[in-house]
Amino acid sequence: MKNYSHIETSFIHGGISTDEHTGAVNVPIYQTSTFAQKNIGGDVKWEYSRTGNPTRAALESLIAELEGGNAGFAFGSGMAALTAVISLFKTGDKILISSNVYGGTYRVLDKIFSNFGITYEITDTTRESVFEKAITPDVKAVIIETPANPLLTVTDLEAIARIAHKHDLVAIADNTFMTPYLQRPLEFGFDIVVHSATKYLGGHSDVVAGLVVTRNPEHSKQIAFIQNATGGVAGPFDSFLMIRGIKTLAVRMDRHAQNAHDIAEYLQLNSDVKTVYYPGLTSFKGHDIHKKQAKNGGAMISFELTENHDIRKFFGSLKLITLAESLGGVESLVCHPASMTHASIPRDLRVKLGITDNLIRLSVGIENASDLISDIKQAIENSRI
Repeated sequence: MKNYSHIETSFIHGGISTDEHTGAVNVPIYQTSTFAQKNIGGDVKWEYSRTGNPTRAALESLIAELEGGNAGFAFGSGMAALTAVISLFKTGDKILISSNVYGGTYRVLDKIFSNFGITYEITDTTRESVFEKAITPDVKAVIIETPANPLLTVTDLEAIARIAHKHDLVAIADNTFMTPYLQRPLEFGFDIVVHSATKYLGGHSDVVAGLVVTRNPEHSKQIAFIQNATGGVAGPFDSFLMIRGIKTLAVRMDRHAQNAHDIAEYLQLNSDVKTVYYPGLTSFKGHDIHKKQAKNGGAMISFELTENHDIRKFFGSLKLITLAESLGGVESLVCHPASMTHASIPRDLRVKLGITDNLIRLSVGIENASDLISDIKQAIENSRI
């Protein structure tokens, strides 16, 4: 593992960045399911691609270095990565989760792991006293997102890690929104970081993948066993695409974040907009904490229009920004959390958490910011009723 003075260099040269056999400056796609062995019972580095593949190993070493962890693991999707992490726990264990998280996180806990006796409880991790009060003897872990999806609420990483370790909990952070370029939870005491690498790390809406980084060797050993045993691994070609995407992460995120800040300021000053959720705004609750632990506000914005607007007309009037699931690509995407990303959460719970039917989530791309603002402005005007 190499240590460079600046992370921008590590995105390009970190991990296994060249091919040891040929000197190729890009790690090749080792598109094979198995590897020839010279004799039975020998000590071989590669034997079967579920267990390990050179292209995947290059990606795994890269993400471990970028997050400052002990080991990295690549999976077929973000949910496969999260499923592997939750598989660390057993019947009778309870996991605390932030008040608003990705709907898929809620769904896998509520509909899948509940079948095996692993329970969960939603708590407000933005308030330390509330979080600590929720810890009972059966609680073994906490899963947080900061900023959270979709209301961008901010959790104090250092404070939650401190409380978690005080009670012997595993502290798990979904760092999808921020990426290791903007925020590194392990540096604040977290034990495990999860990514939907489909998003900013891939960055081009052309690959589905998930990543896990562990801070200590024991968790590394456990996740490695789970990864091999359950088999939800990233394939060689997807791993190659992920490495390629990560090489340009720094320059993309700088443009993403600058565009998002410009758009958030425009929305904040627009009388047709009721609420803007963006941690890069100084007026946003949690801004000071976010500034302490992240480089900038990131590229995700959520907002609500005033009551005299029809959001269906708003979505239908957009010409440049695309209505679609997912986020983090070079193109700007907009979605309706209540019916799309968070539809798996019951409506009464969504409303209680603040995920209203009028909430709009915007993943800001790297197009020209003025063009994006013009598209949003026209859609707002067309959606008035």
